[in-house]
Amino acid sequence: MVVLTPEQIRDFDVDTWAIRVFLKALELIGGPRKLMEYRNLTWIPSLMVASYAIVLKELALKTEDEIAEFTGVSRQTVRNILRADENLGIKKIMGEIESKDVKVHTAGALAKLALKEIKEGRDHIVIFSKAFEIAYESLGITWPIEVLRRIKGLDFPVEKNQLMERLAGLTIEGKQAEEILEQISYPVVSPAELLHKIKQALG
Repeated sequence: MVVLTPEQIRDFDVDTWAIRVFLKALELIGGPRKLMEYRNLTWIPSLMVASYAIVLKELALKTEDEIAEFTGVSRQTVRNILRADENLGIKKIMGEIESKDVKVHTAGALAKLALKEIKEGRDHIVIFSKAFEIAYESLGITWPIEVLRRIKGLDFPVEKNQLMERLAGLTIEGKQAEEILEQISYPVVSPAELLHKIKQALG
């Protein structure tokens, strides 16, 4: 079971978490383009339902009946999703997608894998990181781009000493990165959380 920090519990939003799981799951199987190659975009709604079901169970601690009511699917479907074997390999999942013989438990397994990746700090979705960089540049805000560049390849979650080493000498809006890093809480579980915490520390 995923254990949220007090800060994450306070900021918990089921829709945000479900989207994070959904996007990470898409990344694990090669992105939307891979589904288009297989002509199997009809599988996306099943993956979205599975993402909500896993988040509601693991993070919101909802019952099968509550999840079924929330998602609009049967209790048996919810049960199949929740009982999915998260050790089901990506290769097997991709085989089912390619053959269009995708079962409910497959979507559940992929959603579980995605949540596990997020829990272990691998919430860095490449395509969206690039989009963020473009957005920041268009707004004339350059420090997030430099932070992301310096932490590239760093395994999350991370502690203060690791970030101090990577961001040493960086100035962010007139403040030294080392000074800012002293003000935030640890561990930091993802690049997105790091940017958020830096922004909060900047006031």
